[in-house]
Amino acid sequence: MFFDLIWEIISSPKYMSTILEGFSMTVIIACGAAVLGLVLGIIVAVVKIAAKKNKKLKVFEVICDLYVSIIRGTPVALQLFILAFGILTIRGFPLEITAIIAFGINSGAYVAESLRGGIQSVDIGQDEAARSLGLSGMQSMRYIIIPQAIKSVIPAIGNELIALLKETSIVSMVGITDLTFAAKIIGAGNELANYLVPMLFVALFYLAVVYLLIFFIRMIERKFQQSEQHADERKLEKCRLRMEKRLRAIDERYQKECMNGGN
Repeated sequence: MFFDLIWEIISSPKYMSTILEGFSMTVIIACGAAVLGLVLGIIVAVVKIAAKKNKKLKVFEVICDLYVSIIRGTPVALQLFILAFGILTIRGFPLEITAIIAFGINSGAYVAESLRGGIQSVDIGQDEAARSLGLSGMQSMRYIIIPQAIKSVIPAIGNELIALLKETSIVSMVGITDLTFAAKIIGAGNELANYLVPMLFVALFYLAVVYLLIFFIRMIERKFQQSEQHADERKLEKCRLRMEKRLRAIDERYQKECMNGGN
């Protein structure tokens, strides 16, 4: 019975079309929210770090603190409802965009705290060295600090992306047909009349995307580790060449002193 229903879903163009449309909507909302959340997270993290050194940014720091506290302290479903039915109640405004904004704002608060911790973990000497080379504060943050911070928080950001993908399953509450709602449509009494089988079927889609994300996150981590190893090897090679040059100079000086002493 179970496998018969699975085959009915797979072999039915109507059911598969519903699932694929819901899946595409889930991916679009998750990707859009992830990009928005990353941009917001970087901005908030940089402002909160910069405000520690520049008192003129104190007001912006307070705003960022309120943003992070409120977003992290309230349910994402409530935030989605407020945007969909309270703020963005514009006739004809796409609910999909509303969902992207809601999840992006929610994700940005978590990404900001992860990045802030990553930025603070970077040795302060890196910023001082960048300043001594003539880089401004923003240039130092953009080219030196943030790349190193992102490298250290890749696992945390990866976990946030996975959580974001799964959180999008609540968008049906505001009338969007996502992957989860597609399973509910298929399992309705006038269709398959069984909710368990389509729900388990779409669970495979979530698992596939999650494990694909895990694969890419691990691949990125390996790339960073390899680049670090190559950088360390280059540093060691430069150090070795400098030492050899100094030893040759010392040896030449010693030979000259011996020749002068012999004369």
